[in-house]
Amino acid sequence: MLFNSIAFVIFFPVVTILFFLLPHRFRWMLLLIASCFFYCFFIPVYLLILFAIILIDYTAGLLIEKNNGYKKIWLLASITANLSVLGIFKYYNFFISNINDVSGTHFTLLNFILPIGLSFHTFQAMSYTIEVYKGKFPAERHLGIYALYVMFYPQLVAGPIERPQHMFPQFKKQQHFNWQNILDGVRLMLWGFFKKLVIADRISSYVAAIFNSPEKYAPVNVCIGIVLFSVQIYCDFSGYSDIAIGSAKTMGFNLMLNFNRPYHSSNLRQFWQRWHISLSSWFRDYVFIPLGGSHKAFIFTAINLLIVFFLSGLWHGAGWNFIVWGLLHGIGLIVYNLISGRNRKDNFSFIGWFVTMLFVFFSWVFFRANSFQNAMLVIDVAKNIVHDQTYIQSFSYQNFMYGNTNLLFVSICIGGMFLFEKYTDPLLLKMNKYKLGDILFCCFTIFLILFFGVMSNQSFIYFQF
Repeated sequence: MLFNSIAFVIFFPVVTILFFLLPHRFRWMLLLIASCFFYCFFIPVYLLILFAIILIDYTAGLLIEKNNGYKKIWLLASITANLSVLGIFKYYNFFISNINDVSGTHFTLLNFILPIGLSFHTFQAMSYTIEVYKGKFPAERHLGIYALYVMFYPQLVAGPIERPQHMFPQFKKQQHFNWQNILDGVRLMLWGFFKKLVIADRISSYVAAIFNSPEKYAPVNVCIGIVLFSVQIYCDFSGYSDIAIGSAKTMGFNLMLNFNRPYHSSNLRQFWQRWHISLSSWFRDYVFIPLGGSHKAFIFTAINLLIVFFLSGLWHGAGWNFIVWGLLHGIGLIVYNLISGRNRKDNFSFIGWFVTMLFVFFSWVFFRANSFQNAMLVIDVAKNIVHDQTYIQSFSYQNFMYGNTNLLFVSICIGGMFLFEKYTDPLLLKMNKYKLGDILFCCFTIFLILFFGVMSNQSFIYFQF
């Protein structure tokens, strides 16, 4: 089920109301059934994959906790099972097609659709068994509660990727109806819908036109398309996170912050502390630190960073363009560490911000492109902007988002959004001090969504991961 659908507009209040009407002992059951129903809107049969992962990791957690000399074996079995599912569905065709291209073989490719959000709930499930193995969290005995940890509908499809220490106590605690939670949650959801429907979906047609056929447009248009995609992916993904965190908040559950104004970062290290925080912290805790982190010689730290960002690129997609995107950020962080040395202050610097954004926007080309070749074509056209003497080309009704006036409106919305986020709490929690401001904010946001939002049920970008 898409957040930006009529089905969710009905689903969300019904589930939330039933949650508070039911006794505490039945609420986990309601949320689990609701989460299954939520996921069934995509491909129902893929629920079986989720159930299989749940049973494997639930059993592995119990066996690991027994500590009978085989705990490492059970951990490896759990991780292998999770990565095997991920490998078959997400990476099999990529590796086999590359083998066929290099060796001239004709191995058969599999014909199926990638399960929605497979990478997200796989990583969340792996967090559980790793934490149990480390002794940082006890194995969960209640199968239903564990299943809810993996399938909790607000963050099932695109995160945030949670840890067991954060979620299990909340599922077991009796949540009481609280008007402030309702107001805080709905306010954040509206902000997420605004970013998704009014900004991300409205500029998506422009971005698609540029990246599908960059050779048809002037370099200045292609550069605008690159910048707009950088805005689109932020508004799309952080918008999803806002809706997820907000919908959970209405029931009293606190999900972790996933974005913290990343485009206000003045260096690349700061950017990755603020962008997709749940994933970057997952790679930090479960890959980078076990490899040795930054406590060894610089060369080993550099290698660790390259490994982490290679895996991060591969996690995002089975394609060379994603791998290049990841490696670019790994190399960028190595260069930043080399230049900054021990003097890594996070004080804002305009030059640092400009260089960082230039790098981040450039690297997004590989993330958005349909292939590595497509990315290079976009860059090849864009680099000619220094020699370009043409004006911005006019677009058709469909491609230019209803004309130049609409692009001006979106530009104002983008500027207003970044200015608003700069001076507010990331989760908009500080706004509740001003009741009138709260009411005006919600009414104005609803107005913008209803009159300027794109109501075409466009999927969220990160659903493909």
